[in-house]
Amino acid sequence: MSKILNIAAYRFVHLNDPAAIRDRLLPHALALGVRGTILLAHEGINLFLAGPETTVRTFLAILDDDSRFAELDIKESWSDDWPFHKMKIKLKDEIVTFRQPQVNPAQTPAPFISAAELKARLDRGDDVVLLDTRNDVEVDTGTFQGALFWGNKNFTEFGEVAKQRVDEIKNKTVVSFCTGGIRCEKAAPYLHSLGVENVYQLEGGILRYFEQVGRDHFDGDCFVFDERAAVDPGLAPTAR
Repeated sequence: MSKILNIAAYRFVHLNDPAAIRDRLLPHALALGVRGTILLAHEGINLFLAGPETTVRTFLAILDDDSRFAELDIKESWSDDWPFHKMKIKLKDEIVTFRQPQVNPAQTPAPFISAAELKARLDRGDDVVLLDTRNDVEVDTGTFQGALFWGNKNFTEFGEVAKQRVDEIKNKTVVSFCTGGIRCEKAAPYLHSLGVENVYQLEGGILRYFEQVGRDHFDGDCFVFDERAAVDPGLAPTAR
């Protein structure tokens, strides 16, 4: 079995003390020897960590002691090598940059659709628009069959392009998706604010879909933002 546990998680929750949280968590992370990145902002937390299973789970238990981070929805995968070189905790304006301040996922989330339900709809041939909210490099690595992609080179650009092209999908059933779900936490309610009445976000993103469903209706692999480069539907590292 691969020796390095890789985890990803996020939560939109109001944090009035991101700097204090950083100062509390960083010594624990360094002492345990976990590596990766934690992003903290007033809107929440976004983390990508790796290490031996015992140390990673110990750090998660420390996070769990803070009620704001209790029972995070963790996505797990394994690798033989470290995907990160060091441990960093960064303070940011947003845990995922979108620059549409009117969007508040903690207060006005869009409904989720599970991986199993999406697969069932695709198996039936339901009329569903799969909207890829990622960037062009990620899409080139792999995406859902027949997915709509607006050509944006980053997530901020997606917000601007959506204003111009939203009429294409206003009367459709739309499922937005991304790597692990965090971008769609903003993209889906944003699309709803632009008039897309029937819009869902894929729960857990592509990574959760791979975990629960596999490759059905998906071509290629999933780009990830660490040294693994991409993962296949078994969540194993693969060359891009």
